[in-house]
Amino acid sequence: MTASETLPPPRLVATDLDGTLVRSDRTISDRTRAAVAAVQRAGSVFVMVTARPPRWLHDLTDLVGDHGIAIVANGAILYDVAQQQAIRTRLIDPAVLHEVATAIRSAIPEVEFAIERSDRYGQEPQYVNHWPQPENTLIAELDELLAEPAAKLLVRHPSRHSDDLLTQISAVVGERVSASHSGGTSLVEIGATGVSKAAMLADFAAELDIPAADTIAFGDSLNDLPMLAWAGTSYAVANAHADVLAVADRVCPTNNEDGVAAVLEELFDL
Repeated sequence: MTASETLPPPRLVATDLDGTLVRSDRTISDRTRAAVAAVQRAGSVFVMVTARPPRWLHDLTDLVGDHGIAIVANGAILYDVAQQQAIRTRLIDPAVLHEVATAIRSAIPEVEFAIERSDRYGQEPQYVNHWPQPENTLIAELDELLAEPAAKLLVRHPSRHSDDLLTQISAVVGERVSASHSGGTSLVEIGATGVSKAAMLADFAAELDIPAADTIAFGDSLNDLPMLAWAGTSYAVANAHADVLAVADRVCPTNNEDGVAAVLEELFDL
């Protein structure tokens, strides 16, 4: 189906950020910002559901609306963006972190590890970070790095495609943790068992007494699949991973064409 087939306005709009709401140049267009603001004025709830760590939401306070909340770290953290504090976390226990990291490195010796917590990022000394390091970055060997619970364990390989890396890592870790990827280069993201964008979004919606049937969700990558399956109506942007395009209810224009905004404009008669 396409976005041109209209639906009644949803009570809850949930969207991924990078590759979906955010353009490839890392900007959010004025058109998209206007559409999000109109959704909120109409009385519907708009929530960002992203793999990003909390600190990467602090410049998007204009999008969170009155509730001020975003779902970050692939569903491991319910985060108050305005107050810059975690409301709820679902973290990986240090013993599990050590167990799965040891198993992964034994199977794939070339990998490098990093972690995300609600208030701090950390990495092994050799980890190749594709983004500027925060000022309080913990740079440490694996034992110290994994000594406290983490929202995400990041596993980077110097060359392997994320799809292939995820397949191998999933076979190694089994059900001890939840592994996925958000389209990053040679990167797999691991959360605690049962953690997903869908799980935290379902809890958030239940607290607002909004059923899945009154929710629409937008995504582009494998970590969005559970959320898209949960929502009453799911949209894949046209640039999405092939597996996402295969299962989404509808396809909208690409992130660079403001596909989310195009759908919201139709649904809310903007």
